[in-house]
Amino acid sequence: MITNDSSFQVSTDQTQLDIPMIYRFLSEQSTWAVGISRPVVERAIENSLCFGGYLDGRQIAFARVITDFATFANLVDVFVVPEFRGRGYGKQLVGVVLRHPSLQKLRRFTLATTDSHSLYERFGFTAPQRPETLMERYFPNIYLS
Repeated sequence: MITNDSSFQVSTDQTQLDIPMIYRFLSEQSTWAVGISRPVVERAIENSLCFGGYLDGRQIAFARVITDFATFANLVDVFVVPEFRGRGYGKQLVGVVLRHPSLQKLRRFTLATTDSHSLYERFGFTAPQRPETLMERYFPNIYLS
């Protein structure tokens, strides 16, 4: 358990994750994974470094990092359940993620966001310095097919 303050705690223990809650949020409430299947969510969690945020033992936040633990990481699926937003839990969660010992000295740490730029800018994230070098294959509605 990685403790952040006396009431909100963050853990990377995957056995503590509330998989049904994570699946429901991602498949029904997120703006990026609507329609995702539970097996895909489970496989993604299984193959990532995951962070659960807990308040009084209840999971209220989640973040997932896809990484090789040596040179690169991508922060994805960051959320705080709606009823707990606006209380600083997202900032605390991202802070714990970025301080994790296995995620230090990476050459590149990326993320994509449509509406949380100010949150991530606090932690040093910026627009790509050389966007002309980045490419992607992007299928935004793949889970609805």
